[in-house]
Amino acid sequence: MIIAGGGVGGLALANVLQHHCEVILLERTEEFKRFGGPIQLASNALQIIQTMDRNVYDQIMEQFTFTGDKTNGIKDGIRDEWYAKFDLGTPAKKRNMPYTGVIDRPELQDIYIKSLAPGILQNGDGVQGYTKTPRGGVTVQCASGKVVEGDVLIGADGIWSNVRSAMRNEPSKGEGSGASYSGYTVFAGELAYPSSDNGEVGYKVYIGPSQYFVITDIGKGNYQWYAFLAKPPGSADTEEKPDGSSMHLQKVFAGWSPDIHHILQATQEHEIQQRDLYDRPPSVLKPWTDETVALLGDSIHAMMPNLGQGGCQAIEDAMVLAQELKSAKLRSEIPAKLDSYRTRRLVRSAAVQGLSRFASDIIIRGFDTPAKIVWDETNGIQFQNFNYAGIVTKLLQPILPIFFSVQFNFLYEGWRNEMAIDVEAGLAFLVIGGTILLLGAGSVGEAGVGLGLGLETLLGSEGLEAILASVRELTSL
Repeated sequence: MIIAGGGVGGLALANVLQHHCEVILLERTEEFKRFGGPIQLASNALQIIQTMDRNVYDQIMEQFTFTGDKTNGIKDGIRDEWYAKFDLGTPAKKRNMPYTGVIDRPELQDIYIKSLAPGILQNGDGVQGYTKTPRGGVTVQCASGKVVEGDVLIGADGIWSNVRSAMRNEPSKGEGSGASYSGYTVFAGELAYPSSDNGEVGYKVYIGPSQYFVITDIGKGNYQWYAFLAKPPGSADTEEKPDGSSMHLQKVFAGWSPDIHHILQATQEHEIQQRDLYDRPPSVLKPWTDETVALLGDSIHAMMPNLGQGGCQAIEDAMVLAQELKSAKLRSEIPAKLDSYRTRRLVRSAAVQGLSRFASDIIIRGFDTPAKIVWDETNGIQFQNFNYAGIVTKLLQPILPIFFSVQFNFLYEGWRNEMAIDVEAGLAFLVIGGTILLLGAGSVGEAGVGLGLGLETLLGSEGLEAILASVRELTSL
């Protein structure tokens, strides 16, 4: 077994399969460096880690900061009032699952690396491509020119995957690669910060016209913030910031919550990074597998960070792949087992990927400062922000907690990936998500109307096609 890529999904898969077969994990970086910031592990991922390796889970818990047991939600970015709260705790508690939280990515990587037997992880030589052998195996070509042979190759090599490129005969990056620019750039900062609500609030999403700002507790007195802005690709290089990123963002968020300005003012320039956001809808039309080769994680379903499910879905991939491969008794069964993996993961990963993109589109393009009627003793009744977007944002306020409840129940209930399609969740997404999109259509404009309403917008056209294909398959039995 050859695994290309030592990210979370590749490490999790290597960890569980090392007890069942010979594993080689090829990672292109010379060594794992301590960078990357925190990673969210939601209840569905934690439940899988606990099931796959209790020792790894216990070590994670020693470094973990829970956010799912705290207050989380959306705030009015201008008025600094709670707009809608997420209940992350109840769906986990009802299922006796660990609460969602965060851990430093380097700590998580270190735990997994130390769990691997010597010789499994081989740094400094990434996979460039592969060819299939006559006997049904795979020959892997590395960047150094080294050749490695194995029975199975798993491409866990990220959004710009060389394994996927070879499988589909398409570029690994850029036009034709299948990845698309989301329309958003994100600034991120990480720092020690004395927040006034430390220990009470897990994360806050401040919403307003055409942008939003997230502040999240990452433990040990440290916080991370994100500023999501609708910008053309490459704005990090083309947009001038003569006073630095912090001052630039303070101007961009002028008039917003004091919380935003406090944390921006406390952030030093070296603590801020900016990157454009790309994602990749999982495809029902293009292959996930090529006989004894399969794709995992961002290489097949890279998603926006809004739900914090990128690493979690890679872990789900690893669990399902391990289950399928461990059940194979003969080499000849491997292609069918990998096809089964794809069937089990396609619709669920499409739903999560679509929800992640939907969250960005509706928050940035559909949300505004909510309309509000206030009484002023001097001026009497005041109608604040009574435009279309403001009214829609206000109308969505009682709907969103229901949608969040459906969303988290879907994420936490389906972690076993036993069904190709969750009909109940699909219908809930259609009804509630369609209502949200219908209300937001006038302000979302092309982003909402052009994609259509209902599941096609939530899941993407290929995700919807995957659901329809699954329904056809089920009804034909």
